[in-house]
Amino acid sequence: MTENALGIVTDLYQLTMSAGYFDQHKHDIATFELSVRHLPANRSYLVATGLEQALHYLTHIQFSEETIHYVRQLPVFRHVSAQFFEYLKAFRFSGDVHAAPEGTIVFAEEPILRVTAPMIETQIVETFLLSTINFQTSIATKASRVVHAARGREVIDFGSRRAHGPQAGVLAARASFIGGCKGTSNVFAAYKLGIPPVGTVAHSWVMAFENELDSFRRFHEIFPDNTVLLIDTYNTPAGARHAAQIGKKLQSVRIDSGNLLRLSSEVRRILDADGLQHVSIVASGDLNEDRIDDLLRSGAPIDSFGVGTEMVTSRDAPALGGVYKLVELERDGKLIPVMKFSEDKITYPCKKQVYRTFNKNGNFVSDVIGLEGETREGTPLLTPVIKEGRICYDLPGIQEIQRNAADNLARLAEHFKRLKDAEVYPVMKSPGLEAKRQEVEKLLRKSAEVIPGT
Repeated sequence: MTENALGIVTDLYQLTMSAGYFDQHKHDIATFELSVRHLPANRSYLVATGLEQALHYLTHIQFSEETIHYVRQLPVFRHVSAQFFEYLKAFRFSGDVHAAPEGTIVFAEEPILRVTAPMIETQIVETFLLSTINFQTSIATKASRVVHAARGREVIDFGSRRAHGPQAGVLAARASFIGGCKGTSNVFAAYKLGIPPVGTVAHSWVMAFENELDSFRRFHEIFPDNTVLLIDTYNTPAGARHAAQIGKKLQSVRIDSGNLLRLSSEVRRILDADGLQHVSIVASGDLNEDRIDDLLRSGAPIDSFGVGTEMVTSRDAPALGGVYKLVELERDGKLIPVMKFSEDKITYPCKKQVYRTFNKNGNFVSDVIGLEGETREGTPLLTPVIKEGRICYDLPGIQEIQRNAADNLARLAEHFKRLKDAEVYPVMKSPGLEAKRQEVEKLLRKSAEVIPGT
């Protein structure tokens, strides 16, 4: 996905609409807002993630000669003017963007990102923005739930091999780290993003030697300061006894199958009996927040968790229903609020801001979605990140983003973070926004009833 081809990383109808806008001379300034209508099952909040990739895209999007030629020869563009394709040659994003910083906790209906730019620009970028923010927000939220269930024990991303492709694995590693994971098995993600890389051995290493103990000793010879052994290839208690023979330099053992409650307890007894209380137990194998919660409630002596498939695919809620909706047009210097009121998909008009209030301890109390510029109590969540096509925001490093997410989660009361049956965080519409919605809806419904020529 090279930068000079980013223009066509979009849905076809974005380009057909853009060609139509161009040939119909519709060059209004448009404002779109990206939000999530409804939270997935068992989700009471979202961890906003994906902004860095969105900003890179918006500041690098362009069409190459080759991609323009490809689009132009598609039959659907047969009657589109040559001037549109000349326009694409010089295409750059020139608008403004406001967004919630990555790691910010957000809720249903709250704008996560707001784009204001010429109509064609706002239309073409929709697909990429939804794709990267929907996916990464989904995974970061899932990871935060897994980390919450682990009660302070380390969680490591083990999911690259089960992600929906190598690129998804890297973004999932990033999002999982933002959600609270301590490291990743994905070396490219570690290299590019500064996430600690974590890895042990596979069962194939153990099976490649004549016996398990020999495989453990050979691994320890090569990695004497980082000896983490997988002990469930044949028989987990026997594996623990073999691992214990490594002695004080043994760092950790990993169990990847079986009854993790029973086996971890037995392994802990074996290690402690040999004076290896410092050796930690790592558990992996189709784990998720519910299994981890059950294990720890039952007293499993597990010190850290490697979580893969369930986390990097957000298996229980694999798709986040983010939407990107037009809320305002500017035509000849006049602002025109717009909305839709189709059944179950009503939108609110005008540029909006989210105002968050806190109690005396700094914890979240409630949010109000209001009109941009309203005078309201609370801290506004959306901040300027792009001005006239240029980034105007100091991009934080991934460790800082992770700290922001952790701080946000710490400020959210426990009853809003329960894995099941969490309470609904209070999010309200401001009186000003409600009044504007009623005014615009009345006007639009009236105009929709008037059919020219009748």
